[in-house]
Amino acid sequence: MESFETLPEQEEAKGLLTAALAESPAHAYLFHGPPGSGKRRAALLFAAAILGDRDRVLRRAHPDLYVLEPLGDQIRIDPIRELRRDLHMRPFEADRRVYVVAGAHLMNEDAADALLKDLEEPPSYAVVVLVADELGPLPETIRSRCQHVRFRRLSQRAVKAHLAARGLEGERLEVAARVAGGRLDRAQRLLDDDAAAARRTVLDLARAAYLEPYFDITAAADAVETLARKRGAKARAATEASALEGENPRDVEQRAKRAQRGAERDEVLEAVMTLESWYRDLVVAAAGAPEAVLNRDCLAELESDADSERGQAAERAAETARDVWRSFEFNVQVGLALEALFIRLRRQLRTAGPAAVS
Repeated sequence: MESFETLPEQEEAKGLLTAALAESPAHAYLFHGPPGSGKRRAALLFAAAILGDRDRVLRRAHPDLYVLEPLGDQIRIDPIRELRRDLHMRPFEADRRVYVVAGAHLMNEDAADALLKDLEEPPSYAVVVLVADELGPLPETIRSRCQHVRFRRLSQRAVKAHLAARGLEGERLEVAARVAGGRLDRAQRLLDDDAAAARRTVLDLARAAYLEPYFDITAAADAVETLARKRGAKARAATEASALEGENPRDVEQRAKRAQRGAERDEVLEAVMTLESWYRDLVVAAAGAPEAVLNRDCLAELESDADSERGQAAERAAETARDVWRSFEFNVQVGLALEALFIRLRRQLRTAGPAAVS
């Protein structure tokens, strides 16, 4: 299993991939499982083993590696068309060419239909690796033409080891490992100063929903949208800065817009997930189980806020946040959805606990 030694846990997936390398890789694979479980890293390590050049593959510099990353909330047909044109070019150096489609669950119907044609009759030298957070959005016709490799949510121990290897220690290590919820991507993001400040803002909103006598629902929704716009602006700037010399400005603009929309959506989802984690922790604190709290750095606040009555209300609030998080899989008007969320949270929480308000 030497090819995958840097991949935490995922023994089942690593066993399947090791067996595939020992025989002969199939023409198409579908890596699927929760976000942050190491799927993309595994896809690159698999490609490195196939192409025989780990260093260049991990730097995405190998001429026989093609990586398609989603920009925004969808993969549309044009990037798939570009991949299909490349798919019929013979290998430059290796015996095979590897095509990694990250965020494959974001393909729209036209993109999925276009890719299906080459999954049905792929060139003999091509290995296509689709990486998806969930199977539901992918058509059965695509799923049935791929070898499935399942990834599971990582343990807190694995996330902690990953962060410790990168120099994190002490209380920050404990907090990041717990709050990450089994996701390496979330753990890494929590180390960013902007992300840490955003988390604190959302946690303050979570408390304000039951502590403030006159909780401003519109201002709360605006605060989350402001965080989303800030992250979106950073993503847009990074995309514009990465433009190649001589690249069509219109293409750059389209990519920048998609990257901005995707980052804004990710920030809203992160905020809703943070709200859910706070109310989940209130339930845990009210039950007298501080060792199970995720937001460990806020334990004093949680224990101050929690009692049995508020714990019951918080359980309903956590479920509400989970429902809203799932609703963002569909096209929703973000501002209205956030206001509706805070209205529901306020109603569920405002009459509960020692700091109840009228």
